[in-house]
Amino acid sequence: MSQDGWTYARAGVDIGAGNRAVELMKETVRRTWRPEVLGDLGGFGGLFALDTSRYRQPVLVAGTDGVGTKLKVAMLLDRHDTIGIDAVAMCVNDILVQGAEPLFFLDYLAVGRLVPEQVATIVHGIAEGCRQAGCALIGGETAEMPGFYQPGEYDVAGFAVGVVDRDRVITGAGIQVGDRVLGLASSGLHSNGYSLARKVLLEEAAYRPDQTVGGLGRTVGEELLTPTRIYVRSILPLLSKYEIRGLAHITGGGLLENIPRVLPPGTAVRLQAGSWPVLPVFRLIQQQGRVADAEMYRTFNMGIGMVVIVPALQAEALQAELTMAGEQVYAIGEVVAGNGIVEIG
Repeated sequence: MSQDGWTYARAGVDIGAGNRAVELMKETVRRTWRPEVLGDLGGFGGLFALDTSRYRQPVLVAGTDGVGTKLKVAMLLDRHDTIGIDAVAMCVNDILVQGAEPLFFLDYLAVGRLVPEQVATIVHGIAEGCRQAGCALIGGETAEMPGFYQPGEYDVAGFAVGVVDRDRVITGAGIQVGDRVLGLASSGLHSNGYSLARKVLLEEAAYRPDQTVGGLGRTVGEELLTPTRIYVRSILPLLSKYEIRGLAHITGGGLLENIPRVLPPGTAVRLQAGSWPVLPVFRLIQQQGRVADAEMYRTFNMGIGMVVIVPALQAEALQAELTMAGEQVYAIGEVVAGNGIVEIG
């Protein structure tokens, strides 16, 4: 073969760069491991020995998600240290709503050109998200895909597995008329609605990412890259203490479409407008984009990242404990008789 012959690297895939990326990230990954993790990095699969003595009838709960077009903002700013937190948050918050403790996480990262330092930074963020959720990062895949993604472009997705006893699974079936609805504050946009947010703020209003806009208290770029809040450590210890009948992670579809996913037949939810602070970023998007109220509420979380439904007699005490755990918690509504919709008034 001549020196001009084709190689994998010449075709755009640098195996050596991938190996260097692993070296840069492996200690950060190991620091997320729980005692149940077996083996080491580099195997064909991650090993996790479930401690079945802790559960009578363990049920595994799995979730997967990505970060969506929030990635466009990270690429625009060339800042990649927090996007991994979002990838973890979107998965672990989803399995939490069924009462599950997140056990382990795997990531999938696809890049146009593998830059070891960039990949390591992204994975450091994933490890930080796992640390916040108390789960182990036991594996992942980094795929260099030239011609599919442009240099500098990438996509990231995550996969979380948790466990809950069968008789502790939260389905929403026990929700009753008169139950109270508590809302836990979001940190901002989280990871949903970015196609609309980018269109309004970066194109329509033509804000620069480094521009400070009144009311936000930070630059537009910093606001857009604020990582999704992870609620696991606040809520999980309280599941055995309170009769939490329903949980809803407020993601795409907002309050209007996510709460109904846990409501049993014959019930609905009435939320009280003004009972929680709508964050400035949402006001800015609505004003600059002339976005209707209904569209805002079905696209964004509007300042509430997690909803907890609990019997009325337990609501005040639960709110106090969640506040002590570091959450901003608001009594935002109640369960009423109805056909599974959410009304805000």
